[in-house]
Amino acid sequence: MNACIPLAVAENADAAPPAWSFVLNGQAVEVHCAPDQRLLSLLREHFLLVGAKPGCEVGRCGACMVWLDGQPANSCLLMAWQLEGRQVTTIESLSCTPQAAPVVAALAQSGGVQCGYCSAGMCMGLTYLHQQPGMDAPTASALMCGHLCRCTGYGGIQRAIDALFPAPDQRNSAGIS
Repeated sequence: MNACIPLAVAENADAAPPAWSFVLNGQAVEVHCAPDQRLLSLLREHFLLVGAKPGCEVGRCGACMVWLDGQPANSCLLMAWQLEGRQVTTIESLSCTPQAAPVVAALAQSGGVQCGYCSAGMCMGLTYLHQQPGMDAPTASALMCGHLCRCTGYGGIQRAIDALFPAPDQRNSAGIS
């Protein structure tokens, strides 16, 4: 036996990995994996949900954005042990909801989508912000700074944000409350 491996680890080397139970896109799931398995790889490799993309893998680009218990979270930073009993929502589920429809339309109409690599993360972030009462365009822009896009130059994304969060005087003149 290798002297570098603690006895307890060596004795349990053939043990099955622990099970983690959580709700994924509205369905209860259970996955057997190491506690430090990243949610991003679980989504893509185990559940075959590839909307969340690997980008920086350190939580700085937003390409892997999901919602954890209704809050935005980078799936590259979430470990399996953190999922137990929680709810995870991915773009595959969110994109089919009425909440995402105005965001998808705004991004498409404003030229905020090009190659599509960052689009899922952008949509997850903007849909969350669009549901927040009193959100305005400058605040939404500031909060979206963690979402990187290499194609659009951000002009189209900013136009989408401006369309989603019009200034109060624009809301009143357009009949929006």
